Amino acid sequence: MGGGDWVSGAVGSAGGVGVEWRCRGITWSGGVPGLRWRGGKVSPLVYGGPLAFRAVGERRCPGARGNPCPLAAAVSGRATGGRCAECARLDRAHSVAADTVADDPQPYRVYLAWFGPGMTKVGITAEARGEARLLEQGAVAFSWLGRGPLMAARRTEEVLRQALGVPDRVAYERKRAARHALPPAADRAREVEELYRRAREVGGWTETLEPLEFAPRDHAGAFRLDGLPPLAGTVTELTDGGTVTGRLLAAAGPDLHLLAPDGRCLALDTRLMGGWVLGKAGAGDGLSVPVTAAAPASDPNEQGELF
Repeated sequence: MGGGDWVSGAVGSAGGVGVEWRCRGITWSGGVPGLRWRGGKVSPLVYGGPLAFRAVGERRCPGARGNPCPLAAAVSGRATGGRCAECARLDRAHSVAADTVADDPQPYRVYLAWFGPGMTKVGITAEARGEARLLEQGAVAFSWLGRGPLMAARRTEEVLRQALGVPDRVAYERKRAARHALPPAADRAREVEELYRRAREVGGWTETLEPLEFAPRDHAGAFRLDGLPPLAGTVTELTDGGTVTGRLLAAAGPDLHLLAPDGRCLALDTRLMGGWVLGKAGAGDGLSVPVTAAAPASDPNEQGELF
């Protein structure tokens, strides 16, 4: 089953020979979006093309760190993590964000990311990953700030959060809403540049990290965000037999922005797809999964899922 076949609605076309297409979520390998499947296959996602699938059976934990879940545990359809408690713990324990890995010898970079007006954050990523972490988070614009050892990057990240008053996470509802009314690229770059200027004025961190020149990068093109219609709602969960159909308008971070058959622009978090077997949607099938109406958040302190 090729990637183009998947997005045109032929999920499960190999079902007759016993092939089970269990989703592992989105990947931004090579700077373009694709869906990962258990076993390592990737199906490219095509902007402007159709997207149609049916969730089948029961959602199962996909495991962690490349290892299958030993229990093949059932997980809630609403869980964006998509893992059982034990696999989630294992995944978190070995992540850079968990602050449990102190002796990684590879160089790291500190970045300044922009998700919408007034929505910026400071973060770190392994230099070898390039811009992948920024694409995975849905950063519309960003700039590198510095590079160096992991522990120095972590210290700088924390110092800048406190000194600049910026968070390490941004509520995801706010990210989604902001993509549908973006200011011009020059304004986005200007806000990142201002944050960069303030970060360079903070003393101390340049003694342990190599500062990098300001060089704004913009992902609106890679995400295909220009001209998105207003966000009408968000898919809240997949269910056994529930179908998702529409046309793929944009993708950013884990989100797919779809034009549904009824004309609504909806967001689908692909983390909700992880662990499901996805099959072919029938001809004429519409959207039959729970959707909540969009409620744009304007309060930077509003509680919500963070990423």
